[in-house]
Amino acid sequence: MTGPDVPASFRLGYVPGVTPGKWARIWAERLPDVGLELVTVTTADAEDAVRTGAVDAAVLRLPIDRAGLHAIPLYTETTVVVVPKDHVATAVDELTVDDLADELVLHPPDAALVWDGPAPGTAAATDPATTADAVELVAAGVGVLVVPQSLARLHHRRDLTYRPLTGGPTSSVVLSWPDAETSELMEQFIGIVRGRTVNSSRTPPRATERRPAAPARTPARRPARRGRPRR
Repeated sequence: MTGPDVPASFRLGYVPGVTPGKWARIWAERLPDVGLELVTVTTADAEDAVRTGAVDAAVLRLPIDRAGLHAIPLYTETTVVVVPKDHVATAVDELTVDDLADELVLHPPDAALVWDGPAPGTAAATDPATTADAVELVAAGVGVLVVPQSLARLHHRRDLTYRPLTGGPTSSVVLSWPDAETSELMEQFIGIVRGRTVNSSRTPPRATERRPAAPARTPARRPARRGRPRR
């Protein structure tokens, strides 16, 4: 894909924990003449980055204000509880919301988890500003942390571990871009994240399209009947 109207690059924003490497490799194979610029954006700034055109699209976590934005669901993340390795919670394979009742639970805003009703446990007087800050507190023995699994992996420490949380909120990751325009490069990236092959069509055939009608067949003529001889 080349030409004077094709931009030199496509800017993709992504929030911490998202790993766009696979998509970037496929992009480089399919569009070697168009660079894919990967831009890390914070959870707080991701939506504005799309709206203002700082990036052409972004992979971010819900919730966002969808007015004026497309949002294609990509996947749902597992929610985990980050604890010290010697914490009693490590005795089980997974935790429930009730297991957090007696804990000081940290909720950094960049985790983007929305609870239905009151969150379990005791809330901190002031939540840490970021997941990185919360991890430092947990390592110091101050509370436990509830985050998407990708963030727990991103901020992994040898003295901490995590367990899956059942019954809690989950994080939905979406691909978002402005409603106003869907460029050819945007279509290409949508195809990549949806797993379309290079030869697959970007738009499925319409259900109303019909195959060309076959040429009409001329009915075979019957042989003429011979008349009976007159007596």
